[in-house]
Parts: sequence; structure tokens; C-alpha cells
Amino acid sequence: MAKEVSFDVVSRADVNEVRNAVNMAQKEIATRYDFKKSVSRVSLEGDHLVLVSDDRVKLKQVVDLLEEKLVRRKVSLKALQYGKVEDALGGTVRQQVGVAQGIPEDKAKAMNKLLRQRLKRVKVQIQGDTLRVFSPSKDELQAAIQALKDEDWGLPLQFVNYR
Repeated sequence: MAKEVSFDVVSRADVNEVRNAVNMAQKEIATRYDFKKSVSRVSLEGDHLVLVSDDRVKLKQVVDLLEEKLVRRKVSLKALQYGKVEDALGGTVRQQVGVAQGIPEDKAKAMNKLLRQRLKRVKVQIQGDTLRVFSPSKDELQAAIQALKDEDWGLPLQFVNYR
């Protein structure tokens, strides 16, 4: 019997790169003239970002600045899940932004279904917030990776532990 080869499908943003992007954005906010005398700030609190600004227009500028820094640090913007803009104390506005860590169960089931429909010799296991894909053929695994890349899942996908 042929040995099975496998890989894992994960969706994780590099927290260190997110932290670096937040620090860079905060430094630029402190030095930019259009943010002078503004309460605008970006902070990383656990697994989500908190954006605070004077009004919705400045908040949009903060979001654009943060996204620019994240792209420079090679963090996919698909990893961000924006919450609604809320009014905060002192006439300011606040927005929470989630940073994706793991594949949600409903998307994992949809990926599983897609792979089973397209590729008959591939086995898929859902392991918490990751997917493990098995096959006796490396070519089938390459086809599985391509099938997952062709669909837009709304998540940044990484393919790791290829063995």
C-alpha cells in the first residue's frame, strides 16, 4: 500500500507582524499634521484591534493608514473583520476589528464538501480550526490546493505541514 501524503489548511495572521504594523501606524498618527490635536489611535487588545478617532472621516483615514501598514508587513487584509462604528466618550468614535485566527466551522465544512466533490481520492479531516487533507498521490494534493485557492473563502489560507 502506498504511503499517504498530507498537508494542513490553516488561516492565521502573524500576530507579530500585526503588532509591528500597529506600532508603525501609531507612530505615523503621532507625527502626521492632519492628526495634530486628534485623539486618533490604534491598539492591539488580545485578538482584535481597537481604532479610536475624533469622527468617522478621521476613522476612515486611520483605517486606510493601518491597512497600508499591514500590506507592507505582508498581512492579508482578508484576515480583518470590521465591526460597526460606535460612538464613544467625548464625541469620539470607536471601531473594533477582529483578526482572523483559524477557519470557522461552517467554512471548514464547505471546503470539505468542495474537495470531496472535485477530488475522489482525497480524504479531509476537520481538526478544530484547521483542515488536514490526505491522499496517496502528491498530484491530487496539488489539485486540492489549487481548488481551494480558486474559491474566494474570505479568509487568508496557508498550506502547511506538507509531507
